[in-house]
Amino acid sequence: MVPPDKNHNNDRNGVAVGHKPIRKEEEFEVDRSSSNYKRILVVDDEPDIAMTLKLGLESSNDDDNKKIKFEVYSYTNPVEALSEFKPNFYDLLLVDITMPLMNGFELCEKIILLDINVKVCFMTAGEIHQKAIRELYPLRTIGGCFIKKPVETEHLIRQLIAELE
Repeated sequence: MVPPDKNHNNDRNGVAVGHKPIRKEEEFEVDRSSSNYKRILVVDDEPDIAMTLKLGLESSNDDDNKKIKFEVYSYTNPVEALSEFKPNFYDLLLVDITMPLMNGFELCEKIILLDINVKVCFMTAGEIHQKAIRELYPLRTIGGCFIKKPVETEHLIRQLIAELE
């Protein structure tokens, strides 16, 4: 925002105007029609892990050779993630399985009711018994990928790209 002074014309919002007015909402808007950005919703109750996943995925956007880039939204509370979930907005959910209040499978069951097209990848630091999980949670999304934590960023990116293609 440019403060009013004699060298700048300013609109009533204090935004500098010149040949073409700048609208605030356009300043950081990504043009998705010509880009390959994918929206990822990360839900992990560990704040450090949620932030590390977000930063790791978004840092890969600097590589111009990547055909898919990530716009990451992260939550540490599954109930909050559910209450603020936007149907038809996210391309993929990256969800921790073991969380307080609501586990990752319960969260996904509720989200699928809002958006049946979103893809899901589950993460866990524990052992994964996919057959037993599918018996407990027979939703089609439980067939998504399972990622063992800790995970290297490059491996995670490859897994997510495989799910998104």
